[in-house]
Amino acid sequence: MSAFEASQQAATIEALRREIAEAYDEELELEIEEERLAGLVAPPEGATPGLDRRLYFRELLRLQHELVRLQDWVHTNKLKVVVLFEGRDSAGKGGVINRITQRLNPRVCRVAALPAPSERERGQWYFQRYVSHLPTGGEMVLFDRSWYNRAGVERVMGFCTEAEVEEFFRSVPEFERMLVRSGIVLVKYWFSITDAEQSYRFEMRIRDPLKQWKLSPMDVESRRRWESYTRAKEDMLARTHIAEAPWWVVDAVDKQRARLNCISHLLEQVPYGTVERPPVHLPERVRNPDYVRGPIPADMYVPARY
Repeated sequence: MSAFEASQQAATIEALRREIAEAYDEELELEIEEERLAGLVAPPEGATPGLDRRLYFRELLRLQHELVRLQDWVHTNKLKVVVLFEGRDSAGKGGVINRITQRLNPRVCRVAALPAPSERERGQWYFQRYVSHLPTGGEMVLFDRSWYNRAGVERVMGFCTEAEVEEFFRSVPEFERMLVRSGIVLVKYWFSITDAEQSYRFEMRIRDPLKQWKLSPMDVESRRRWESYTRAKEDMLARTHIAEAPWWVVDAVDKQRARLNCISHLLEQVPYGTVERPPVHLPERVRNPDYVRGPIPADMYVPARY
């Protein structure tokens, strides 16, 4: 190998190293952001110490590697996977979903976070707008809140009648059994936090201008109705915990432990293996001696301020 080739190879290796480091920095930035928020408000009395950072990152990256293997297995074997994430406002559902999808292909693993129903959707069969988001073969869909809105926020905030709630409880076990019979793997998570922890997280959002947008009037009202939400949650878990699609409760007071525990458990719900792939070889680039790359006008470039 000539000195020039050795230099090119070293430059390529260094560029790859920086690219890999940057991918991991994304997770580090998220953790630094959370530490900054934690400094705005004193944590609740008796809060559990967080995990050692090295242990957390090591386990998270290991689990994300397994998620990539699961993704490949689901895609190759045309499996259909649905995961529901439910819980109180600020319970940490979004953080777990972000870590699950962070290194996955959005064409295989996508998130369904539906807005409030439109006037037309309110006139449909209740489950209709959720059905359109269910996966086809080879897909995973993560519902950031789901059809269980009816048993929670809609019931507590008075957006539906008690008769509609009762009809939901009669229908949802059969609806979910039908999904499972059709070949869908259905996993349901409830993220559980304490009254003090939710108050702490709301206070952090109130004091941070970068997070205030996350605190909607509905979230604020949920604080006042804590006990109503508790009763609704207990009723929901009791009446919809079925053998075909049981509920799994995630202790989410400690965000880092909740993420690792949830991802680890999810990986156990879908038996998967390694998908063998042929080695990838980059072909030689075709070079045409007649091709001349044209210049790009300077005023088309984004200003280099950094």
